[in-house]
Amino acid sequence: MTTRSTAVTARPSTKGRAVRTRTLLPGTDGVGTVRRSVLPGGLRVVTETLPTVRSATFGIWAAVGSRDETPSLSGATHYLEHLLFKGTERRSALEISAAVDAVGGEMNAFTAKEYTCYYARVLDTDLPLAVDVVCDMLTGSLIRQEDIDAERGVVLEEIAMTEDDPGDQVHDLFCGAMLGDTPLGRPVLGTVETINALTRDQVARFYRRHYDPTRLVVAAAGNIDHASVVRQVRRAFERAGALRDPDAVPQAPRGGSRTLRTAGAVEVLDRRTEQAHVVLGMPGLSRTDDRRWALSVLNTALGGGMSSRLFQEVREKRGLAYSVYSYTSSFADCGLFGVYAGCQPARVPEVLKICRDELHQVAEHGLTDEELRRAIGQLAGSTVLGLEDTGALMNRIGKSELCWGDQLSVDDLLARIAAVTPDEVRAVARDVLGQRPSLAVIGPLKQKQAARLHEAVA
Repeated sequence: MTTRSTAVTARPSTKGRAVRTRTLLPGTDGVGTVRRSVLPGGLRVVTETLPTVRSATFGIWAAVGSRDETPSLSGATHYLEHLLFKGTERRSALEISAAVDAVGGEMNAFTAKEYTCYYARVLDTDLPLAVDVVCDMLTGSLIRQEDIDAERGVVLEEIAMTEDDPGDQVHDLFCGAMLGDTPLGRPVLGTVETINALTRDQVARFYRRHYDPTRLVVAAAGNIDHASVVRQVRRAFERAGALRDPDAVPQAPRGGSRTLRTAGAVEVLDRRTEQAHVVLGMPGLSRTDDRRWALSVLNTALGGGMSSRLFQEVREKRGLAYSVYSYTSSFADCGLFGVYAGCQPARVPEVLKICRDELHQVAEHGLTDEELRRAIGQLAGSTVLGLEDTGALMNRIGKSELCWGDQLSVDDLLARIAAVTPDEVRAVARDVLGQRPSLAVIGPLKQKQAARLHEAVA
């Protein structure tokens, strides 16, 4: 007997109830028009129309990530992402993948700290298939015990793969150093111990709790018709009994929680690697902070390309590292700013000193006019070039709806970037880079070397 564990429970019918639709961005001659519809059960559907292409990308975003897990459920969100591909009452795991493969499409998913996304990219004529398959996965997963047992090994292999890549693992180590033993500080994949301990009942309860229509956003981009997508999505969710409360409204974005942020923490993982992998950083900004535009420009100038300060000072002038860059991570109520470098273990102190000197210099004096001009141009160009396919467009409108509840046109994005002033960059540099940093290092460091790392964050 097959046990079904759906994320939804049948409630009063939503058939015949009105769908609320708005045009968020009018586009130009129908190109780039972004519309949002809210179905009676609270499910949001946003689309961007691009009639000049022959593809379409369909995705469903869930407002659940690893930060929503208790310690005993660490890794459950990512585990669940795997399990939704394992079969429904209508399709087996093979039938799910074969349906999309048969039309030359691609299907995948990813889990982050605050959201999960499932998507399929297909020819525009095959969009109804993509809608049906992805919606079926999201609303009708069986979560069978045999799938839990089989997929456990796959997830453990993924954890092992991450641990075999110190350039990737060091970012989890840094996040833990900064945010401590909190949901945001723990790795998205969980640990070997937590994955081995997860039960079918725990995962099923997690599914039912978090995959509610009010916590989902459907996004589609490409050569599509908004009204047609809404009809297809509504039909798929109603067939599964998934549009529960006719009067439900979307849940408000996260925010307001208190998150531990550590200064001066040092985490060292002794590994027999050829390089030492280093992340030096400090608290950044939340994704709703008005200063995020200035921080993006600052980050680009500091470590966003071959002409950036860190690349020039660490790699070009001194040849101390092959890879060196800076980055930002923004969450609902906090953020991180980090500098990564991979170098010979003996050169770690020198690399850290150069990075700290550059951060201090910019915190004190800001950017030069030429650096500001170049960073704004680079950021503007990369923003536009990064939106050249329907997958990127789907990601943009889906994440914007889920995280901000609003949409900005490309012109608005470029205007925000272009409006950043030297004073704004100087102020955010002082606020962010002027803080005491924390440090994460993975590599074959001797005991004396490891002990001296505390000097780098003093």
